[in-house]
Amino acid sequence: MYFETPTGPVTFELNHLVVAGWTGRAQDKVQHHIDELAAIGVAPPSQVPLFYRTAANLLQQSDRIEVLGSGTSGEVEPMVIHAKGTLWLGLGSDHTDRPLEAHSVAASKQACAKPIASALWPLEEIKDHLDQLELHCDIRENGAWSTYQTGPMSSIRPLTELITACNLPEGGAMLCGTLSAIGGVREGEAYRMRLTDPILKREITLEYTIETLPVIA
Repeated sequence: MYFETPTGPVTFELNHLVVAGWTGRAQDKVQHHIDELAAIGVAPPSQVPLFYRTAANLLQQSDRIEVLGSGTSGEVEPMVIHAKGTLWLGLGSDHTDRPLEAHSVAASKQACAKPIASALWPLEEIKDHLDQLELHCDIRENGAWSTYQTGPMSSIRPLTELITACNLPEGGAMLCGTLSAIGGVREGEAYRMRLTDPILKREITLEYTIETLPVIA
């Protein structure tokens, strides 16, 4: 995959994808996310955090994804890549099939493409102010945009802790967890996401639309 970095373009072969779940730093926020998913029929996790292994070919650098049926939704997430001996920070969406999630979280993670941004920052450049980075997601519903998720990286467990816990290998990528959804988890027509670094005055953006395929019985 091709990425733009502060020092120029790089190309990585990614062959390992982990989706980290239930990674909130504050236990009450984790419980809130568990409760909002329970409201749509998702069973609580066996432990927190959890690391779901999914197919690396789900990663897509595209402004459009196709999903089967209604009820899928995206989530803004920091993404860590371990490649060429370096840890990189990027941005992705853990797009998930919510009806399937009620039956199996692991299966739902495998059911949808995971859109990711085409920009990366070396983690070393921002390790001392990671908690000050900000995540934001807008969702388009009925043709209108509204804020769906927003908050600081300090809401998520330290990334170094997650990297160590999942033993992220060379050629691996990890989506590192998300923020609570304002108004509850729900389907959208399109998503606009950004990761902002207020210290180095830069941001990574991701935008994509959904095409819903019919469910044929």
